[in-house]
Amino acid sequence: MIQKISDNYNHFAASSDQIVKERAKKLFEGALNSHNWEHTLRVYKLCGHIGAAEGADMDVLLIAAYLHDIGRCSQDASNGAVCHAEKGAEMARSIIQDLPLSDMQKENIIHCVRSHRFRGNHAPRTAEAKILFDADKLDSIGAVGVARAFLFAGEVGARLHNPDIDVEDARPYSKDDTGFREFKVKLTKIKDRILTKEGQEMARERHDFMEEFFKRFLEEYDGKR
Repeated sequence: MIQKISDNYNHFAASSDQIVKERAKKLFEGALNSHNWEHTLRVYKLCGHIGAAEGADMDVLLIAAYLHDIGRCSQDASNGAVCHAEKGAEMARSIIQDLPLSDMQKENIIHCVRSHRFRGNHAPRTAEAKILFDADKLDSIGAVGVARAFLFAGEVGARLHNPDIDVEDARPYSKDDTGFREFKVKLTKIKDRILTKEGQEMARERHDFMEEFFKRFLEEYDGKR
């Protein structure tokens, strides 16, 4: 009997995960490549890795991972006037309302989505929210982070690099919103904002890679190597 109950639980968990995945994926049509469905899948995998190490409620965490950026298209369409974390939390409520989860789990999912943003107004309070926050930030640093920084620069029409301007003076979403600017004004700060032990270890390694990459990048840009 115990085995049957366990099997039924695992079936419901897998079914819920798949339902949310299918619903969330449809909301990324037309999304910018730097924050598209592929980003969500990477965050999902990072949540699986960190969540296992941190002892998280994986039903909550993995569903939240699929949903964390579903409000992104609304933010992009409004040129940043809409907060994608706030919008995503509103949208997530209707997606998860019929899932076989407790009310506490559902509220935790909503909290995870609402509090995952780096510049958001809601601090992650639960273990699952902290892990999702970390996973989302880890995907913006390291080798993937460098690639995404240049991908985003291309999306906004930025040049490769501008040595004639202080990155602090460069306007966001302009031709000077380069990959190097993204690194200096944002990505260098991320490792100090990571909340979980496992995430911190991963962040240190990814941060060191970025430091070495951009040191080499500037040397090559100046023709020194």
